[in-house]
Amino acid sequence: MGVNQMLNDELLSRLEEKIPAMAKGAIKAAYINTLAAGLSVMEIRNGMLVETMADGQHKVIRAAKPKHKVASGRIIKVRHLS
Repeated sequence: MGVNQMLNDELLSRLEEKIPAMAKGAIKAAYINTLAAGLSVMEIRNGMLVETMADGQHKVIRAAKPKHKVASGRIIKVRHLS
């Protein structure tokens, strides 16, 4: 493996480590932009499915029950339905 390839692998690894933080920022920005546009957002709060309005009100829709409980670090298979 050449020096350039090793540097590219290291750079790629460092960039990949930043993906979760970038995704978190994008989700937060989408949340804020949606509320700023006067729309509502559905979210899970304390185990409940809640609609958050642009004016700050929260409306509980129903209890949010997880479909699958997954232990941390466990790998699950997802099948695609066509």
